[in-house]
Amino acid sequence: MKYYFLIFSLISISLTAQKTIIYTIGDSTMANKKDSDKNPEHGWAQVLQPFFKDNVVIENKAVNGRSTKSFINEKRWDSIYKKLQKGDYVFIEFGHNDEKTADSTRYTNPHTSYRYNLIKFVKESRQKGAVPILLTSIARRNFNDKGVLIGTHGEYPLETRLVAQEYKVPFIDLEYYTEMLEQSYGPEKSMQLHLHFKKGEHPYYSEDKADDTHLSKKGATEIAQIVVRQIKLLEDPSVEKLKKSIK
Repeated sequence: MKYYFLIFSLISISLTAQKTIIYTIGDSTMANKKDSDKNPEHGWAQVLQPFFKDNVVIENKAVNGRSTKSFINEKRWDSIYKKLQKGDYVFIEFGHNDEKTADSTRYTNPHTSYRYNLIKFVKESRQKGAVPILLTSIARRNFNDKGVLIGTHGEYPLETRLVAQEYKVPFIDLEYYTEMLEQSYGPEKSMQLHLHFKKGEHPYYSEDKADDTHLSKKGATEIAQIVVRQIKLLEDPSVEKLKKSIK
């Protein structure tokens, strides 16, 4: 009996070892939301798993309200770093909360601490044999009265692009592609991608809701699809295994 138990344990360990883990780190635009069966809000990494085969596991470690600074200072990155294995992937998308100039626990200068925090994620992922993938922040639904979508992220996406270029990191310009997404829907229909509800329209909200940053399930799914499409187009040998794992 002990012999069969040992064989079963070894097989289980072997199967677990074959799994590719994707750690997603970032803020509320990626994060898992509570009451997912009732809550209209979803992070795009929350809906990423169905796009991959069973040999890939999404470990969504993004957390509402976090910047690169607070994610590191709260030891959230340390807890991931300890678990990283060779062949894992780390999807990195910050910026929304690094912009919070009124909050010293979150704000980072895009050209100094934000940049160096991204470099830290990249270098330490590689130290463990994991593959970092940098993504710019998703666009906000921010149309002016002429129907023009206006960017809100300042220099943060630029620094993400520069770090990706300098350190030869696989890169997805999610700001650009989500700008295209918002514009394809237009000023009115793009509300479907976010959280726009009148009082009493949805049981989860007791008051009016008008949120142009966070995502509906539809918006989250559209962005997850963009990420998967862009992974397929990446010309970097380090992501070949990941490409083969897409359904």
